Amino acid sequence: MRLGLSRGFIKLWRMACVPFLACMLLACSATGPLPPAPLVANTSAHVYQIGPLDTLNIVVWQNADLSSRVTVRPDGRISMPLVEDVQAAGRTPVDLARDIEKSLAKFVREPKVTVVMNSVPGASSEQVRVVGEAAKPQAVACRQDMTVLDVMIQVGGLTDYADGNGAVLVRGAERGAQYTLRLKDLLKRGDMSANAQVIPGDIIIVPQSLF
Repeated sequence: MRLGLSRGFIKLWRMACVPFLACMLLACSATGPLPPAPLVANTSAHVYQIGPLDTLNIVVWQNADLSSRVTVRPDGRISMPLVEDVQAAGRTPVDLARDIEKSLAKFVREPKVTVVMNSVPGASSEQVRVVGEAAKPQAVACRQDMTVLDVMIQVGGLTDYADGNGAVLVRGAERGAQYTLRLKDLLKRGDMSANAQVIPGDIIIVPQSLF
């Protein structure tokens, strides 16, 4: 009986200590403290690109029969009256409109096409992804002037085990640059100085608290 209790205790001790030691190793390997996330992000160079499952309103001026609402297929293409299998994913709405005009020019004199984004799940490069100790970790479609608070509302906030002030923002637009986030201060204390702007391609990592 004593042997069984001893083995059980050792097993529990290992289960408790391994995650702690792993975190300690990560901390020791870090080159230094991360800078805080900038409150205002540089979005001047970003142009939205259409992604799979986006819903588009395609309007052909003075041709209501040719206008349509379409969903980008998983293969990135769309089809509409007189135009089949046009590549949409990875392109801007303006570029897609010009391509549709070229295809319609075979049937319509001087077509004028406008592509309007409707529902936008977006490609991964157009999303903000939240992983770790969020209530509902998920990818969130990014919109203009979106902030960390907007994202955290969509994912339901933090779990009871989250280390909110230990969260990290990984910015894909800056080649993976990392910044600290104070999610606990923002969500629990209402400190709006912690409400940084997010941009497409960001990843928010919320670690688990050790205590």
